[in-house]
Amino acid sequence: MQYILMAYLDENVWPTMSKEQQEQGMAAYMAYGQALQTAGVIKGSNRLRPTSDATTVRTTGGKSQVLDGPYAETREQLAGYFLIDVPDLDAAISWASRCPAASHGSVEVRPIWSIQP
Repeated sequence: MQYILMAYLDENVWPTMSKEQQEQGMAAYMAYGQALQTAGVIKGSNRLRPTSDATTVRTTGGKSQVLDGPYAETREQLAGYFLIDVPDLDAAISWASRCPAASHGSVEVRPIWSIQP
């Protein structure tokens, strides 16, 4: 079954980190990605640009509104995701707990609802 592990982080922290801290953070995510790949469970993964680069589209009363920025201001923002294929929720939770984001943000685990045409 496929699950998406969504990493939520405070995007304002990264720019305040030292170069060494940023390198350690990147190394942790690279090692995690390699572990997913070695286990054969990774289906896709990407980082997201900051919320300042986001555009939100909403339709109200039949009219589209396009807004610069994220829909909601929150302390943590969706920073990236890992799409995995594992046997069950317990396995997905196990992988989520190993994600570096779980130690300095949060990781939401959500099953993929496959829509077949």
